[in-house]
Amino acid sequence: MTRYDTPDAADTIDLQSFLKLRALVETGGEAKFRVQGGEVRLNGAIETRRRKKLRRGDVVEYAGQRVEVDW
Repeated sequence: MTRYDTPDAADTIDLQSFLKLRALVETGGEAKFRVQGGEVRLNGAIETRRRKKLRRGDVVEYAGQRVEVDW
């Protein structure tokens, strides 16, 4: 059996979904606006792709809050 280092789809979440899940924004529309507007950082860098896949250990920063992806 070959083992690949790519994560299973269940091990990832879209950035915009994570923002909503963690109540950093109220709606999907707000998440889209904030991410595409350059207001969100992922691992210290501005991230404008709202469908960017997050993995365990990633750090999201928005509106003065810093949240680590920890599932």
